[in-house]
Order: sequence, then C-alpha cells, then structure tokens
Amino acid sequence: MSKSTFANNPKYFEAIIQLRPYDDEVFEFIKGDIKRTKTDTIFISKVEQLKTGVDIYISSQRYARSLGQKLKRAFRDWTLLITKKFQTASRLESKVLSRATVCFRKNEERRVSED
Repeated sequence: MSKSTFANNPKYFEAIIQLRPYDDEVFEFIKGDIKRTKTDTIFISKVEQLKTGVDIYISSQRYARSLGQKLKRAFRDWTLLITKKFQTASRLESKVLSRATVCFRKNEERRVSED
C-alpha cells in the first residue's frame, strides 16, 4: 500500500508529540503550524489528555521532527527529546517502519531545600 492510502485513514499516525506539562501557547503554536502547511497529508489524528500533559498524534514523522526543531527555537526554556520505536517490517519493500516520539518538556527549576 502506498503512503497516501494509509494517510486517508483519520486514525493513522507516524509520530507522537508529547507536551509535558500542557501549555496553551505551545499547543496553539503546533495547531497553527499544521494549518499553515496547507496539505491534506499532514494532520492531527488524535489529542490525548493525560495527567502529566498531552499527546498529539501526527500523520507525518518527518514533519513532527521538523516541528520539534521549530518548537526548540521558539521556546528556549523547554527541552526536546526525539526517539523512535520499531513498528513493523515491510516485507514488500524490505524496510523497517518506525514511529517517532517527540517529547517537548518544560525545564523545571529545581529548588534546593535548606534543611
């Protein structure tokens, strides 16, 4: 199957962008950047609210990685961690398919207790 066949499924995703903790400004930046792409192959499949933040499921791994770099430049007090996880091996194309996780975490100032 071609990539466009998978992308027609509204639940399809190649990457997860994790915001820890949830921040309105960063979330709106991500939504606005996706709207500016003006392509139907890049979309948000699902947004999952968690106790520790939010997971945003994106249809394009390459776009999610580049968006992570944009976020890092725009929000200096956040850290970026990009990992990938084995998904499946395509027997037709002899390729290993993986899913990326782009974790964008706010730097917390650690307070030293004076006991």
